[in-house]
Amino acid sequence: MKTLITAAALALTAFSASAMVDTSAIEKYVPNADVAALSDAEVNSILNVIHSSDSEGEKRSLIWSLLN
Repeated sequence: MKTLITAAALALTAFSASAMVDTSAIEKYVPNADVAALSDAEVNSILNVIHSSDSEGEKRSLIWSLLN
């Protein structure tokens, strides 16, 4: 019984940790962005832009266009 409870707790912890996304990188480019209102797909698209090889200006421009 203890093993089952421990396994369930670990599974829930892993699920909640994977659902959390670090959005601090978005705030570097758009300091006042309301990232709480974004869907997971929108956040992932913005993070893809941030991790691309584009210039900083291009990244900032693309992120602004995705947020508006």
